[in-house]
Amino acid sequence: MKNLLLFVLLIVTTKLFSQSYKISYLKSSNGSLIEEQDRIVVFAGTTHTLLMTENINNQNETYPFEHTWINRTTNSFKQFASLKRGVIYTKDTVSLAAQTFDYLNETKKILGYTCKKAKTIVNSNTIELWYTNDLKVKGSPIILGQNLGLVLEIIRNGNFVISAVKIEKNKDLDTTEIRGKEVDALTYKDLLWKSRFTTINVFKDQIINFSDASKSNDTILRFANGTIAVRKIKIPQIKVGSQIFVDVTEQSNGDAYDRTGSFFIIPTDRGKSFLDGLKNGAKTLPMYNNGNGKEYQGVVATEDYSPIVELMRFFTPFGVKQYNTLQLKDKTWAENVLYRQDVSDLRTLLSNQEVWIGINIGNYDKGGHKVSANITIHEEESKVIPTLIVPLFCTTNIMEMAGQEYGTMFSSDKGLEVTFKLNKPMKNCKLRYIATGHGGWENGDEFVTKKNSIYLDGAATFSFTPWRQDCGSYRLSNPASGNFPNGLSSSDYSRANWCPGTVTNPIFIDLGNLEAGTHTIQIKIPQGLPEGSSFSFWNVSGVLIGE
Repeated sequence: MKNLLLFVLLIVTTKLFSQSYKISYLKSSNGSLIEEQDRIVVFAGTTHTLLMTENINNQNETYPFEHTWINRTTNSFKQFASLKRGVIYTKDTVSLAAQTFDYLNETKKILGYTCKKAKTIVNSNTIELWYTNDLKVKGSPIILGQNLGLVLEIIRNGNFVISAVKIEKNKDLDTTEIRGKEVDALTYKDLLWKSRFTTINVFKDQIINFSDASKSNDTILRFANGTIAVRKIKIPQIKVGSQIFVDVTEQSNGDAYDRTGSFFIIPTDRGKSFLDGLKNGAKTLPMYNNGNGKEYQGVVATEDYSPIVELMRFFTPFGVKQYNTLQLKDKTWAENVLYRQDVSDLRTLLSNQEVWIGINIGNYDKGGHKVSANITIHEEESKVIPTLIVPLFCTTNIMEMAGQEYGTMFSSDKGLEVTFKLNKPMKNCKLRYIATGHGGWENGDEFVTKKNSIYLDGAATFSFTPWRQDCGSYRLSNPASGNFPNGLSSSDYSRANWCPGTVTNPIFIDLGNLEAGTHTIQIKIPQGLPEGSSFSFWNVSGVLIGE
């Protein structure tokens, strides 16, 4: 009789513990439910717990998406990520056992079940977890707290809450796992992160140097003795409101000096383009004259020509990587420099286009620099109004090593002037303006503050003094920077809107609404006088953006 009772108890127990539950959770922030959220769903059984979302459960998911299997017999879990190119997973046999909590003498009812409270701190965040043992299963809407019991509420820092809103009995949990490729945890995170956006590789370990041996190939065209690399790239359709970033990674391959770099688009929407100048020589580009006796090639828009558009202007540091052997006490030099910038404002120049994209670093060194460059598209949807873009001017002498003139046109009162025609009105116009001063050694415009003044249709519209005082922040990227008797290094000194090893961000100048017809924008800068063989010049570029 005793054995029979034990057998019956075993059957009842087995049935009880084979029961699983489906628990649905909603997230709220500062007391309000987060709108249009995908519910977290936990399937909790006796030996396994499955963590996913309602959309995944209903097969309405979009890539990438994740789900997690917790195996209670081994106290481990597998995290699966379904990517467009397949399924990957990583296995963790340590984390669950390593979790620690403070158990508090507080209880409350959630959905009719008595819950106890536990607390922990993760990355300076205070996490409170309310869990119940009434259902004899374990689970949590996140990895944290999986072994406490069934976690029905999680509160982070008192203002973000994940709460169970529904508990349903479920059939026996199917513990069959989907197949995938096993990777380590770091690779898993990296592949999942990268799958959330589109990466367009433009250049990879490209040498930008000065050498007769620099040659083009089937993919990349080289110009100006190798100081310019250009290739054609197909850009997919980009949704309005999406975020677009460009990044460049640079290290010295021989050149020890701080140099001007530009990552740019070559517009080909008119009869002539900068690409024609690259192929046929700077003198074939439209000339700009301001009365100072010099001619400036390809710097302003004409009816038949659009100048380049700088996606990003950057400046190389003094010899990063190549000259890291120049040791100083308590200085650990960087291995490379990463420049990254938001260029979402230029979406209409990129979206669903096949564009010529180039990179340049002005230098006269046979080893030069090594660069990699990418465009990343981070999809979002918003009510942002699509913009129109009109390239206006760029005095950055990208073809310097092929004879293009420096931007010294500000030595005359006329400065830089461009006339352009709008076929229809543009609203909320802005000038995307980049300005950096150069040359002249210690008394030149690189190291002396100079006001930039912008005139629209003859009227003074905006003025400012471009200047950077944070250059000392980038000392560890400048191993070959010269050191002076006063204790400063060359890379420490403030400069005219740039530092060795940094990006120069554009500023956006409001121009209001522009009527259809002809308009003129003029830039005036009090350029410094030459000193012996040294002279000052300004690299300025401007793009009109409007609705």
